[in-house]
Amino acid sequence: MSDGKLGNFAMVLHSHIPYVLSHGRWPHGTDWLLEVTAESYIPLLDIMYDLVEEGYSPKLTIGLTPVLVEQLADESFKYEFAAYARMRAQAAHENKKQFSASGSQHQAYLADYWHDYYWKVFNNFKKRYGRNLIKAFAELQDAGHIEIITSAATHGYFPLLSQDVSIQAQVKQGVQTYKKHFKRQPLGFWLPECAYRPAYRWSPPVQPKNRTIEPYIRKGVEEFLSENGLRYFIIESHLLTGGQTRGVYVDRFGALQKLWQQYTKEVPEFEAAKTPYKPYVIHSTYGSESPVSVFVRDHTTGSQVWSRWQGYPGDEWYLEFHKKHTPGGHKYWRVTGPNTDLGDKLPYEPHRADEMTGLHCSHFMNVLKNVLREHKDQAGTAGIVCAPYDTELYGHWWMEGIRWIYRVVKAIHDDPEVDIVTCSEYLENNPPNASIVLPEGSWGEGGFHYMWLNENTDWTWPYIYEAELKMRDLVKTFGNNKDVVPILKQAARELLLLQASDWQFCISTGSSKDYGELRLTEHYKSFERLANIVDEMATTGHVSDDDWQFYKICEERDSLFHEVDPNWWLELEAVETEGT
Repeated sequence: MSDGKLGNFAMVLHSHIPYVLSHGRWPHGTDWLLEVTAESYIPLLDIMYDLVEEGYSPKLTIGLTPVLVEQLADESFKYEFAAYARMRAQAAHENKKQFSASGSQHQAYLADYWHDYYWKVFNNFKKRYGRNLIKAFAELQDAGHIEIITSAATHGYFPLLSQDVSIQAQVKQGVQTYKKHFKRQPLGFWLPECAYRPAYRWSPPVQPKNRTIEPYIRKGVEEFLSENGLRYFIIESHLLTGGQTRGVYVDRFGALQKLWQQYTKEVPEFEAAKTPYKPYVIHSTYGSESPVSVFVRDHTTGSQVWSRWQGYPGDEWYLEFHKKHTPGGHKYWRVTGPNTDLGDKLPYEPHRADEMTGLHCSHFMNVLKNVLREHKDQAGTAGIVCAPYDTELYGHWWMEGIRWIYRVVKAIHDDPEVDIVTCSEYLENNPPNASIVLPEGSWGEGGFHYMWLNENTDWTWPYIYEAELKMRDLVKTFGNNKDVVPILKQAARELLLLQASDWQFCISTGSSKDYGELRLTEHYKSFERLANIVDEMATTGHVSDDDWQFYKICEERDSLFHEVDPNWWLELEAVETEGT
């Protein structure tokens, strides 16, 4: 970068849907994945390929969680998605006939708009991407236009898992899945829920039903990443302020208070805040041979999208997410106003909405450049603004957001004062020259663990902890028994799915409470029965027909992570500092 540059911009898009194949359809199930693919993933691919064809390299950092990658690569998904896109196009066609008959010409025009939208999605899925979205992402990365990063296998919430081997398995499966699909070593890692925990003597906030987990020294999250060749991750900005992650929610729940008191007792006070506009090396308690760097989310630019009050998606001209037409489920109205009742929403006008993406792109560029200019004036050197978002925000929640990304990428390329970079590119050219110690926390409401540990979810953790301990026992006792390894591997898959942070999130937000409770309970019961089958088969050499049939049902239903290795749960790669 020349001295005349203000700085760099790295947009990070985190893509994640929990495992929903063969677990219901609507409103929570396979249709969840199909809907987001049509509204976010394929439109994102479209604009990236369009940019390349126009001579612009997108330079986006795209996070694809292993569980999402496995679903997008699944043949059943490919078949169902094609049918889904055709169905949505047909529904719009039927809407048009209805609107035309009633004289609603503008709505008939909008029905045509949606018909063309889904027909384009269908055609691009089949012809432009050959029904293989993972290959489409991989080809962009291989050409140097984007960077793809990995994450934990099923988005397990690291700070609350009770066993270090569970974190080890989540990370290792994430790396293995990435290598299988993208044919290279991943460099970046998205911490689920941006949740970080340093090394210290830890005991669980609740205990499993029939056993006790004694306090023991936990490894810092960065240790697992370092051991698996990962170079960086991303944190919420408040973690940089040195321990200000307590939030108001700790006082609301006893188990959370216990974790907070334990953390503050075991971990020394942190240093004062540093600038979020440069990466840092994580100071590891046990001195990793391969240090891991951290990028920090910028709040100023992020609030332009995320803020409930000033975020772009709330503009009056953008598509209203919550109001849908029956039959068909298409959206024909615009936001209209922040306090406008659904019944008073005005008709959507696509051309006006597209105009607003241009205005909001210009506004964002001004905000971005002001942030970088202020940092350069204060620090004397150019910095980097890291802007992480959930991919599903763009297209799915904010329909015009994909178009906004397209405009922002072009605007930065055309601006002589700012460079757009992937995270690894920036690290390669700007190695961190300072280390930092991070506190414990997440990007969840309140900054700590409240969204995943509260009065509505505390019952879930004893089940998870019991399954974690049981998995270790099974591998230690029967891991070398070749006859039971296939069943043990399926038990491992059920454990990984049980650990997904999505179930507690669904329960806490109330948006899909029943589904979250059902899925967590289902995976626990499946794990428990498979564990009993392993025990019985290894002990007696036999398994009943009913038990064998149950194993085959689980294997077909939860068919992912074929390379899972039960030995990941046997022991830690690095020597543990104290007993477990």
